[in-house]
Amino acid sequence: MMIFLGLAMVFGLVFGGFMLSGGKMDIVLYALPFEGLMIGGASIGAFIIANSTNVLRSSLRGLVKVVKGPKFKASHYEELLNLMYELARLYKAKGIIALDEHVENPKESSIFLRYPTILNDHFATELITDSFRMLSMQFDDKYQTEDVINRKIKKHHRETLASAAAIQTMADGLPAIGIVAAVLGVIKTMSSIDQPPEVLGTMIGGALVGTFLGVFLAYCMVQPISGRLRQIEDEDGAFYLIIRDIFVALVANHPPNICVEIGRGNIPSTKQPDFYMVEAAQKELPTL
Repeated sequence: MMIFLGLAMVFGLVFGGFMLSGGKMDIVLYALPFEGLMIGGASIGAFIIANSTNVLRSSLRGLVKVVKGPKFKASHYEELLNLMYELARLYKAKGIIALDEHVENPKESSIFLRYPTILNDHFATELITDSFRMLSMQFDDKYQTEDVINRKIKKHHRETLASAAAIQTMADGLPAIGIVAAVLGVIKTMSSIDQPPEVLGTMIGGALVGTFLGVFLAYCMVQPISGRLRQIEDEDGAFYLIIRDIFVALVANHPPNICVEIGRGNIPSTKQPDFYMVEAAQKELPTL
């Protein structure tokens, strides 16, 4: 929930500093609804024009991700290592035919059902099952296997980053949209040039709120959200790389425990289980 702490600091320090320096909020508060309507309406409208329905939906889900944080926790990596160990062990002991019931119908697989978090992730399940299907079709060159899996992961990662890129584009355009709102305020002021200076000063101050609001939203809210969403997608993307590393080690004919250890070594440090924890978990798994 660090996002809420950050927002509190942004609003508190920006507007608090403004008021402590002698600034008055009455002009800002008076102009804010009108300037906000123009800037918010224009930016959201442009966002809708610029993006497909799928990107719009993924952007909304991305806002939820920014609040909730990365999907995969340390426990999920532990589950992944156990799942891949069970599949690799079964393959080494009984051959690829023994994996058919698990690969072809993972939702009814006794192995996959022990790891519901991974089973509920469509891409992770598909990446695992597709990789073993390649093995069943004698596609067992470790370099070509790694290349194929990398292509699938890159495609998925590119699609997940589309929403972060779209939000970043919105942030890039907000200062200019703020200027548009400010120019409209200046136009309104010029049409009232016969008014006394105090009235004109208030109107110009209200117009400048548009410029402030565009820059403030761009660099203090929308751009940080885009950056955080990109970080989260990169962190979650590391989960699929572990599947690749373990499977490539399996194709290279390493024992199941070595395959899992290779995968464990590439887990992000903040979520990486230690060697003894993984070894103890493997000993508690059901025997073949």
